[in-house]
Amino acid sequence: MFLSSKRVAGLIAGVGLAAASLTSCGTTSDNGATGDDCDVKLAFFGPETGPAAGLGKPIIQGAQLAIDQYNEDADCEVEYVKYDSQGSGDEAPSLATDAAADDALIGVVGPAFSGEGAAAGPIFANEGLPTITPSGTNPGLSENGWDTFHRALGNDATQGPAAAKYIKEGLKAKKVFVIDDASEYGAGLAGIVEKDLGAAVVETDTIQAKQTDFSAVVTKVTSSGADTVFFGGYYAEATILIGQLRKGGFDGTFVVADGVKDPAYLDAGKAAEGTIITCPCIPDTDPAVADFAKQYEDEFGEAPGTYAAEAYDAANIFLDGLEDGADTREKMLEFVNAYDTKGITKQLKFDEAGEPADVHVYAYTVKDGKIVAEGEIK
Repeated sequence: MFLSSKRVAGLIAGVGLAAASLTSCGTTSDNGATGDDCDVKLAFFGPETGPAAGLGKPIIQGAQLAIDQYNEDADCEVEYVKYDSQGSGDEAPSLATDAAADDALIGVVGPAFSGEGAAAGPIFANEGLPTITPSGTNPGLSENGWDTFHRALGNDATQGPAAAKYIKEGLKAKKVFVIDDASEYGAGLAGIVEKDLGAAVVETDTIQAKQTDFSAVVTKVTSSGADTVFFGGYYAEATILIGQLRKGGFDGTFVVADGVKDPAYLDAGKAAEGTIITCPCIPDTDPAVADFAKQYEDEFGEAPGTYAAEAYDAANIFLDGLEDGADTREKMLEFVNAYDTKGITKQLKFDEAGEPADVHVYAYTVKDGKIVAEGEIK
């Protein structure tokens, strides 16, 4: 049990983080460092602007809350910097190079998306910069041998089978049409769902990011006689797709995953009603995150969105490391690799590939214009 687990336990108990002590930028007199010696940064890497900014905002704010609470009692403050990738794998390498060149930066919350994670990962690994993604779910990210990679949630090898199980057992679907958006995340997840559904899949198709005319795929869906459509992709396309599917005559169930779990998806209006959303993200109504949700809302004036709690956990792992004296990349990487402490979303511990030991997948549904938690898919 790490010393800093007391801060997390205090939050869960409603005591708050103010009880934490000796936060001299992660160092104390025991290791000879003082506040004057501290020049340390933590970063967010992901979309702050662009078409996927809605998914980036809760992550930014979740990490921000953890850092703000830490800085309240710190002898020197941790600086929080943001690398706005706009969710693009094309932008990621240059941003990752810039981040890696900043010697004061010793931890990254992100990359937020799988595509940018694949592009930035080798750069971070080469420079020994530890990363903890609170949202990137493509399984392949942990298969590259990057010691710096860590994931604070279950990957699509767990989410995909959970979604397929819900479709088969919860919806009793007979004919499923699977669509993906050709992204690292969407195509990978859709492929897993398709494999697990087996003979229930009547047809598949692929769309493109930023596409707005889905008439061809709508025709294929309605002609297939599918009673369920699974879409692997993001909310920008899903919002338009479901509207056109409904107008085209599809009256079955629309099933999506975490990339669509954003309030902007509700812009689809009545067309979105009944949509099933799977996500390895804990609901903000869960008692485990009740205190966090209240503190988040007090600071930002809104309920925490998708992956805010996971980002909060990720940032706190790094902050725990600073309290323990991990004030260099090498020390921080060693600390994170050995981490085993209860966070607010789960027991936070990583295997040798950086995958979490504790995994949960939840189902949500769009009901009366809101995204409502149904519960965990066991």
